[in-house]
Amino acid sequence: MSRHRHKETHVIERIGWLRAAVLGANDGIVSTAALLVGVAATSASKAQLLITGVAALTAGALSMAAGEYVSVSSQSDTETAELARERQELRDDPEAELAELQGIYQARGLSADLAAQVAQQLTAHDALDSHARDELGISEITTARPVQAAFASALSFSAGAILPIAVLWLSPRALGLWTVSVSSLIFLAGLGALGAWAGGSKMLRPVIRVTFWGALALAVTAGVGKLFGAVA
Repeated sequence: MSRHRHKETHVIERIGWLRAAVLGANDGIVSTAALLVGVAATSASKAQLLITGVAALTAGALSMAAGEYVSVSSQSDTETAELARERQELRDDPEAELAELQGIYQARGLSADLAAQVAQQLTAHDALDSHARDELGISEITTARPVQAAFASALSFSAGAILPIAVLWLSPRALGLWTVSVSSLIFLAGLGALGAWAGGSKMLRPVIRVTFWGALALAVTAGVGKLFGAVA
């Protein structure tokens, strides 16, 4: 009888890029739509609104990419420093590090003898990897990837921002404020559902959360636009 290797796929494996992608798309929709709604509440023409939208898309995508890259790079630098420190400790006092690893496994429920065996075997296999994973919490899944995060953020922001711009372009100027507002809330609800589905969680709460905050942002910017438009 042939044996098939069982392979499991967990959603946690895609948590890094998923977080950046959902955050980027959500920010792209909300910030661009809110800006368009705020400007649409004034006497700006449709051409001016489209230029505003494209500028918001460009600036926002670059800002998201740069911010994500800097943030995740800081995490990566911290991980690198921690691994270097752990590598040095393994060279200086391997016995203490072995005892530390054994203590970690005992705290997780293994008996002292079994914890000692596991610690010894894992140390013999790859001491640094064992300490990185079980002591520092650094693994292949959680390792910071600055370029991947920056690219995902920029791409997802652009994908989100293009939606209200496209709706505005297809709408009459007189209805621009309302079509952008309503469609953006629909897009946000869909994004919340998609993010929940991709993350393996229930959809209702994320949909309500993202729609509420999106509606609040649109209402506030529309009010500001009306106020300054009236003053002008």
